[in-house]
Amino acid sequence: MKIILILLVAQLIGTPFGRKAWLILKMIILNNEVPYANLHPEVILDAIESTGLLCSGSLLALNSYENRVYQVGLEDAPPIIAKFYRPQRWSDAALLEEHQFALELVEHEIPIVAPWMSTTQKTLHHYQGYRFALFKRWGGHALELDSLPQLEWMGRFMGRLHAIGTCRSFQNRPKMDVQSYGYNPYHFLIEKNYIPAFLKDKYCHVAESVLAKIESYFQQAGTLNYIRLHGDMHVGNVLWSEAGPHIVDLDDCMMGPAIQDIWMLLSGDKMQIQLQLEYILSGYREFCDFNLQELHLIEALRTLRMFHYSGWLAKRWADPAFPISFPWFNTSLYWQEQLQNLHDQDELLT
Repeated sequence: MKIILILLVAQLIGTPFGRKAWLILKMIILNNEVPYANLHPEVILDAIESTGLLCSGSLLALNSYENRVYQVGLEDAPPIIAKFYRPQRWSDAALLEEHQFALELVEHEIPIVAPWMSTTQKTLHHYQGYRFALFKRWGGHALELDSLPQLEWMGRFMGRLHAIGTCRSFQNRPKMDVQSYGYNPYHFLIEKNYIPAFLKDKYCHVAESVLAKIESYFQQAGTLNYIRLHGDMHVGNVLWSEAGPHIVDLDDCMMGPAIQDIWMLLSGDKMQIQLQLEYILSGYREFCDFNLQELHLIEALRTLRMFHYSGWLAKRWADPAFPISFPWFNTSLYWQEQLQNLHDQDELLT
């Protein structure tokens, strides 16, 4: 398609229309290869003001890789957080489902930072090819994973969230399964030649062994109840205050088993993990039932995250922010460590 457009523009390049068409085509190609190439400060501020808000001119980039997130100063109001979604990752329908889930949780008094709604009742906004949402700025500190009372509180929080998550299903969001989070990223890494030649045979052998075992684990777990989840409940996505936890990001919300939102809060040796689970599930069960069979999926889900994470980095490698932020990725040492980690998981899943 790009080649056809280039040929057409080449025929018209000598005309005013042709020069304009060439500039548009150049922008399209740039945006496909470098998603945020045209997201300049003036574009960001103009986008915010297109919603009816008045910017003060203050703009601060916040730490984010998948999206671009900024703190934007407003006239006569506290700063607001603007999230510009990565182009071509989600459909509008998928983003709106994320927003609707957040608003539904807020309606049930579950502490989550939901998107701001404009006077026209919109949460998803469009400007010059970019899609963005606005959020209230929220303070707090990190969850303390070694605090058992905080983990029990997180259990109650997740129990309430999952009780709402069971009420209906996502229609346009991903589903946590072995194909999407295991085989797909694995095949992408192989097809795009990310695995070094001297490691490829060993990597493929252990990866395929591990993925087969994960499939077996899911089958042994029986019929799983797939519900709406946060999907990426690691400590970086939780803000803690005296009022308890707040969730700041539903970007990876999905359909999946409840344990997907629990296992990333576990750390330490087997005894520590068992104690942490007791506290989390004690709080969780006050608001939502939990299928104990899902506990057998913890190592399987941990391994799927390894595949998914490597695949995510590989798919984003053309974004200039990624080689700068993750210089260790795609080195021989990285893949040797991944190979060893997969060997370790292969033994755990036996």
